[in-house]
Amino acid sequence: MIKVDISNVWGQLSLPDLLAVEQEIASAHQTLADGTGEGNDFLGWLDLPVAEETEEMKRIQKAADWIRANSDVFVVVGIGGSYLGPRAAIELMQGCNHNIGKGKGDPQIYFAGNTLSTRAWNELQRLLEGKDFSLAVISKSGTTTEPAIAFRALKWMLERKYGTDGASKRIFAITDPAKGALRQMATEEGWESFIIPPAAGGRYSVLTAVGLLPMAVAGIDIRKVMKGAYDAKTEYNYVRSFENPVWLYAGVRNLLYRHGKTTEIMASWEPGYKMMGGWWQQLFGESEGKDGKGIFPVSVEFTADLHSLGQMIQQGERNIFETMIRFDAPEKVAVVGSDAKNLDGLNYLAGKQLDFVDEQAYQGTLAAHVDGGVPVITVDMGALNDEKLGELFYFFELCCGVSAYLLGVNPFNQPGVEFYKRNMFQLLGKPGYEN
Repeated sequence: MIKVDISNVWGQLSLPDLLAVEQEIASAHQTLADGTGEGNDFLGWLDLPVAEETEEMKRIQKAADWIRANSDVFVVVGIGGSYLGPRAAIELMQGCNHNIGKGKGDPQIYFAGNTLSTRAWNELQRLLEGKDFSLAVISKSGTTTEPAIAFRALKWMLERKYGTDGASKRIFAITDPAKGALRQMATEEGWESFIIPPAAGGRYSVLTAVGLLPMAVAGIDIRKVMKGAYDAKTEYNYVRSFENPVWLYAGVRNLLYRHGKTTEIMASWEPGYKMMGGWWQQLFGESEGKDGKGIFPVSVEFTADLHSLGQMIQQGERNIFETMIRFDAPEKVAVVGSDAKNLDGLNYLAGKQLDFVDEQAYQGTLAAHVDGGVPVITVDMGALNDEKLGELFYFFELCCGVSAYLLGVNPFNQPGVEFYKRNMFQLLGKPGYEN
């Protein structure tokens, strides 16, 4: 079980504060479990994790094996939850530089359709030159502007390289089971397709084919991912007390918000966690930021960002709190070497493991920020492996649902997202948006 340490919020909060909201938390969790709250038609994610391999998972793995055997590069086309979850999983498990040295049998994986940058498109074209590639296009509708533009261009590249029939074998659609432009295209063109359950919104879809196919192509064991998520579903929904880390995290962050802490900084000490921070930002930002409410989510990478945002966190406006993410040390250790001249003055660390240095940096930062008036929640994930990945995803999804109901908002809609689209479509002259 993930461990949540709230010992560094006391002073900003008190135990009576926490005990006073126990019934609120219990009610929010029950509302989510019973499906009686707003947005209850988007609760399909709650029961996605399963203990045994399903037929859908077998199809996903079979498709991934084909892609791995026949592709130097695999391109995932999607935006929002359609790319943040799978990219977060791959970079957390394999690092930010996971593509270096890969090729057919273990393909490079790139993400497209999440930007309108011409420079980014030109770079992707360059990376695909002379490479065998396949792609997954992920969209419930198939008409979202950014991925639709990217998919149109990549589909043309595939057809030019392999012909129409050859290209159709290299396109995998992940979409609504019955409706939408992408479902129609997949049916007419004969592409292999996987479903996004209609009751699972995009930011809660990482444990569907949306996340599982890219993970499997990357060589992550999706059966273990789902096993970890299943164990989390079983345990975190069963325990209804402050022994449940979901209750601690959701409850304390809402209490801090009520005490004027309107910004949450999620700090990880692993560079590979950076995109997981991006996935967390979307999950909580879109779920809670509405009706004039919401904790503003920001993710940072320590120790790097201590040299950029550290001053602001230490002595800036006191409207922030931190959630620090920690993992167990890896099995393979690195040791600080010695130097005869010692001009850098580091010989006092010679022979010490790098993880020991990292731990002291964490402890020193924790103490400094708490002393500076920043409440800190520590989330200890334990060992980092495929099962933990599944547990982590489910943990934060469940926390988000409970937290949003505590806040008094619908966790599963995002009405504000449409406003920029309407303005953009009008400026682009899209039919139907003239006024």
